[in-house]
Amino acid sequence: MLEELIKLGIALLLGFMIGVDRELKHKPLGMKTSMVISVASCLITIVSIEAVQKFAIPGQTNTDPLRLAAQIVSGVGFIGAGVILRRSNDVISGLTTAAMVWAASGLGIASGAGFYAEAAAAVVLIIIAVNLFPMIIKLFGPHKLNERDLSLHIIVQQNDDISALLEDVGRELVRVKHIKVKDISDARQSLHLIVSAPAKMQMMDVYSKIKQLPHVSEVEITNISS
Repeated sequence: MLEELIKLGIALLLGFMIGVDRELKHKPLGMKTSMVISVASCLITIVSIEAVQKFAIPGQTNTDPLRLAAQIVSGVGFIGAGVILRRSNDVISGLTTAAMVWAASGLGIASGAGFYAEAAAAVVLIIIAVNLFPMIIKLFGPHKLNERDLSLHIIVQQNDDISALLEDVGRELVRVKHIKVKDISDARQSLHLIVSAPAKMQMMDVYSKIKQLPHVSEVEITNISS
C-alpha cells in the first residue's frame, strides 16, 4: 500500500510541475487538470499491473500487465483536442498545451510502473524544451525564428492603392504572409493581414506605424503567436 501511495504522490508532483508551467503562461491546461490527469493515469497503471498479479492464473491466464494503461495514451486525446483552438483568423493554437496533456498522462504511467528516475528526467526535459530552448533560439537562432505573427485588421478608403499600402506595411514590418480583402461599403474596404514582425517590437509600436500610414482609418491588431 505504501509503495502505491508513493507512486501516486510522485505522479501528483510531476503533474503539478507541468501545470505550473502552463499556469505561468496563462494556458488552458492548469495545475488542477494536469495533476488529475497524471494521478489518474498513475492509478490506472497501478490497477493494470496489480490486477494481473492478483487475478491471473499461472499457466492459464495470458494477460499483459500494461494492457489497461496502454489505453490511457489514446483515451486522453479527447482532452488534448479540447484545448486546440481554431481562431476566427484561421490560426491554430493550443498544440503545445495539448502535447502537455499527453505528456502528463505519460508521466503518470511511468510513475505507476515504478520508473521514477525516468519520469523525473522526462518532466525536467519537457519543461526545458518548452521554456529554455525557445529563449536560446531567440538569442542565437535564424532571423525568421525571432519573429512573431500578428493579425492586422485595417479599414481603408476603397479608392486607395491597396498594393502601395501593402508595400508600406511590408516596410514597417517584415513580411506579409496572408491577405484577405473585403468590401464593407461603397467607400471603404477591410483588409485582414497576417504579418511577421520582430519579436522585440511592441504591439503598440506596430499599431502606431500602421495607423500613421496614408488613408488608414481603423486598425485592429492581435498577437497570434503561441
